[in-house]
Order: sequence, then C-alpha cells, then structure tokens
Amino acid sequence: MEPDGFDCGSLQCEGITLASFPAGEKVFLADEDGGAMYVVRSGQVDILIYGRVLESVGPGGIFGEMSLIDESPRSAAALVSKNTEVAILDRATFLRQVEAEPNFALYVLQVLAQRLRRLDAAVAAKPNATEE
Repeated sequence: MEPDGFDCGSLQCEGITLASFPAGEKVFLADEDGGAMYVVRSGQVDILIYGRVLESVGPGGIFGEMSLIDESPRSAAALVSKNTEVAILDRATFLRQVEAEPNFALYVLQVLAQRLRRLDAAVAAKPNATEE
C-alpha cells in the first residue's frame, strides 16, 4: 500500500521556502550535501541513480528526506521532468513542521518504509551471481 500524498496546504511552519524548477533542471545530484528535503506542490521530479529512474515524485510526494534525516550526502539525483513547484524544508523547519503536524513525521516514515520495501523486492528478485 502506497502512502497518500501529503497535503501541502497543511505545511504550517514559517520559514518554508517555495521554489519553481523548469522541466529538465536538476534539483540536486548524488553525493551533494543534503541540508533540505522537498515537498512537491505541482509538477513531477524523477529520482535517479546511475541514470536509471527509481521513482517519479508528483504532487504531495517528498524527496531528499534521507539526507536531511541522517545528514549524509545525497544518495541519488533529483531531476525535474515536468515544470515543478516545491516547498523546501531545511532541518530546523522540518523539526518545527513535525512539532506542529505530527502526522507529517508519520508520512515521511511511511514513504521511507515503502521505498525500502521496493528495494527489498528488487534485491530479492535479482539472481544471485554467486549461484551460477
């Protein structure tokens, strides 16, 4: 079961920055510092590793949360596939949003769990090279 998209109208914190990106523009690349996460308000962003699209994130979806949470470099690239507007949450704003709207934290956890389950399924479906 996929989590429902997040209602961007419920982003309640001051300090949330909005940004627009035209189709074809990068939001970030793998291995860049990641001090913010993004909530898609409109449009679509593709998440890629080694040029392969892992997920397309549309309105209400989030991306960039892993680097925000664990303060590690980006693990994937985010490229805009349709003109997009996003809400940008830095770590302090994310924490304020979670305090103001605890269901936002639950939504982020649901998204992370679904992505991990998809990865588990993909790894399980791949033949083990050592068994040949």
